[in-house]
Amino acid sequence: MKNKKYYFLALILVFSMVQTSYAQLERKLVNKNPDVELTFEAPRNINLLTVEPLGTNNLHWAIMHTFGTIDNGGQNLWGIDNGANIRLSFEYGISDRWSVGFGRSSLDKVYDFYTRYHIIKQKLDDSTPLSISAVLNYAVNTSNYKFLGTENPTFRQRSSYFGQIMLARKFNKKLSLQISPMVAYFEDPQDIFLNNSTEEINAALGFSGKYRAFGRSTFTVQFIPNLTNGLRPNVGIGYDLEAGGHVFQMYFVTGSSLNEQYLLSSQNGVVGEGFRLGFNVNRVFSLGSNE
Repeated sequence: MKNKKYYFLALILVFSMVQTSYAQLERKLVNKNPDVELTFEAPRNINLLTVEPLGTNNLHWAIMHTFGTIDNGGQNLWGIDNGANIRLSFEYGISDRWSVGFGRSSLDKVYDFYTRYHIIKQKLDDSTPLSISAVLNYAVNTSNYKFLGTENPTFRQRSSYFGQIMLARKFNKKLSLQISPMVAYFEDPQDIFLNNSTEEINAALGFSGKYRAFGRSTFTVQFIPNLTNGLRPNVGIGYDLEAGGHVFQMYFVTGSSLNEQYLLSSQNGVVGEGFRLGFNVNRVFSLGSNE
């Protein structure tokens, strides 16, 4: 009688363990329609921010370079000897939808602070066919303007603002496209730019695309036609390579600008002879649990 009692208790214990394991398995399978991942290889595609989110507690570190124009030939190592505009940036994922970041560009010594929010994410079954994200940015130009022979501008005059909406779709494992209406506002553009846009408000459309050729190699494009200032568009073609947890982005682009405000407000070269060599190094670190 005592043995039967033990057998009965053992059966109850085993049954409870099976039920608990099944319930945990059910919870893991609840999300039968997950978000589409890797719309782009990194949070930036060439120069433009993308809809690619950061996970909670993830940190994206990037270093970006553009050099002089390649039309000087081998004498100047196709522009590399002419110096570089360099941008360093860090972006931290507060949640899987919201991240904040800051960057510093050597051209005009610009510091900028920005936030990205992922409003809608494309679903695997196409019930949501697009990903939509938004970016807001504040920047301050810290250059010394005495060489212009004008009074040094105030902090307010050095300030600029930027907003962007990104709409993207991953069509298949190879092809992704994004369109980005964007606008920048400069408190005092006369002091900020020399021989570039002198408009307070500059608007543009940004087009980004990627095509995964094979393995971890991806071809990329960028096109930013200006809508308000009459400047030539920014055009870029590139190649991404994922290796060892890094995404290396190599490209040719018609402008030296790297921060958002300058991308749609600075002069660009002619496609071909005005191309500049550029490259980015991207790395994402996990700073804690993503649960």
